Amino acid sequence: MKYSNLVKSALPAAVLGFLALGFASTSAYATTTNTGTFVVSTVVSTSCSIAPTALTFPTYIGAVTSASTTIAITCNAAPTNGYTVGLNGGTSGGSDTARMMAGQGAAAGNTLNYKLCSDSSTCATNWGNTSGTGAVVVPSGSGIGSQTLTVYGQIPAAQTSPQGTYADTVTASITY
Repeated sequence: MKYSNLVKSALPAAVLGFLALGFASTSAYATTTNTGTFVVSTVVSTSCSIAPTALTFPTYIGAVTSASTTIAITCNAAPTNGYTVGLNGGTSGGSDTARMMAGQGAAAGNTLNYKLCSDSSTCATNWGNTSGTGAVVVPSGSGIGSQTLTVYGQIPAAQTSPQGTYADTVTASITY
């Protein structure tokens, strides 16, 4: 056999042998797999919104006049200690316990007293802005999702305010 033919036939055998050694040598080393862990966490923070609707009394003619409205409370998680809903004294110079509507237009400069209450029967339970003035307390365990509270309003009888339109703006707040 000629030397060139010998080289030609030996070369593929040598390459195959070298590759075989290479593959064989990789299996001689053990493969190591390392693992690790990580913590996944979050904090659920209570977030509540409050959406009151307008309270419109019927025409006042000197007799006790009543009306009601609602306040929608929506919380993404129940507040740990419940929540309190307060109604302030309004913007017409009243207070949490002695509210008044201010006269508009021709009735400007006059007032008409009214109450906001948490009970419907006699409007005896004032709905104030703090626990000392009758803010409504909703205990813990309530308030996930949407909850509706009713506000009862009453204009006492025998007020002698002049004819006209009367209004007040009350702020409802939620504390949790």
